[in-house]
Amino acid sequence: MDACAFAGTLVPTITNERPYMSATPAGSETLHHHTRRMSGRDPHEAHRVATPLELLFDLTFVVSFGLAASRFAHALAEGHYAAALIGFGFASFAICWAWVNFSWFSSAYDTDDWIFRLVTMVQMIGVLVLALGLPAMFASIEHGEHLDNSIMVLGYVIMRVAMVFQWLRAARQDPARHRACLTYAVAISIAQLGWTVLIFVDFSLGVTFIFVCILALVELTGPVIAEHWDGGTPWHAHHIAERHGLFAIIALGEGVVGTLATLSAVVEEQGWSVDAVLVCVAGIGLTFGMWWVYYILPSAQILHAHRNRAFVWGYGQMVIVAAIVATGAGLHVAAYFIEHKAHIGALATVLGVAIPVGVFLGSIYVLYTYLVGRFDPFHVWLLIGTAGVVALAVIAAFAGVDMAICLVILMFAPAVTVFGYEILGHHHQAEALAKEDAATLAGHQRVHVDSPLPPTPTHRQ
Repeated sequence: MDACAFAGTLVPTITNERPYMSATPAGSETLHHHTRRMSGRDPHEAHRVATPLELLFDLTFVVSFGLAASRFAHALAEGHYAAALIGFGFASFAICWAWVNFSWFSSAYDTDDWIFRLVTMVQMIGVLVLALGLPAMFASIEHGEHLDNSIMVLGYVIMRVAMVFQWLRAARQDPARHRACLTYAVAISIAQLGWTVLIFVDFSLGVTFIFVCILALVELTGPVIAEHWDGGTPWHAHHIAERHGLFAIIALGEGVVGTLATLSAVVEEQGWSVDAVLVCVAGIGLTFGMWWVYYILPSAQILHAHRNRAFVWGYGQMVIVAAIVATGAGLHVAAYFIEHKAHIGALATVLGVAIPVGVFLGSIYVLYTYLVGRFDPFHVWLLIGTAGVVALAVIAAFAGVDMAICLVILMFAPAVTVFGYEILGHHHQAEALAKEDAATLAGHQRVHVDSPLPPTPTHRQ
């Protein structure tokens, strides 16, 4: 074999992404990032994975979640429960929705050309501006003034201008999905105009809350209309499931940060002690258990077969991610308590961790049941065991048990699901998925029998 032929065999052809490499000399047309047509990615690409650009984009959300969790923990430690919940709810929706907008578009239309890369950089700038506005927003709610979301809206304006540009580009270059892409662009623009109004009109907090709920409904409705009634977009089920999993891992980083804060508080207060070891084990154990539980969801497999289930799944993911971040914030509140900087008691402190853990686990079970289309009675026993662990931690806090012990008890809440699934649950899941596959196959066969022509789905399901 001559040298040129040998060199050609060393450069593999990659089919799951854009062909940046092939069995051709370096410097060929496949290596550049010149403009490419946004004709839509193949939703059935093999081995589709997250790109380095997507991972870089995700880094901006590490900062956003960090600021949101920090402000939430501070408000909880001060006993400002209403302000904490309202502020964190608003912040979580804003952060998660910004990520969702980019990630689902990228799953369908990532060209990785220089235009896509630079527009993504603009969106990253918008995310950072959004993060800078979080402290002012929390402070305005705590002080009972009008909602100060001006900096957050500025960040959204930056992101939305870039996002609308992307959708309009896709609408022009992908005629088959022109209507769906245009619907996305219009819905985003209408919602952004509404958010901008909140800067210039000084509503009371009550009126602002109603206005925010309406705008959130507009935000959530746009994708439903585009995907169900306007033809849809070619997002990739396995890719989008992986992307949401990575987003959940970013959120779990707050659990690590919260653990470090609690461990630091114990060491500063008592030095290296048994409590320090317990807090470290409890925090990391809780975070690790939530990570383990998250991946019991058969997301990619179900979404690949049932694209119409993506909306409930995707919107449910935002609740799951918010609960994960709130758990990390709760661990930070525990640090404040140990340092005697919190103005709340031990019971409220433990509830600050227990409630988001409960929301996380409950959301996982609800979403699992929705995905597989049937309820597993085995889950009743797992939920009872989980509720018993959470109740025991709360009772221990009420009885004055050391905070480190309470956190160790709470660590076993996700562990109940982990043990249950490793012993029996995965067998139940395999049976449920087999039944779901059989039902799907039977449905497809009925369509072929009943229709003289090949089925032509109108909603890209």
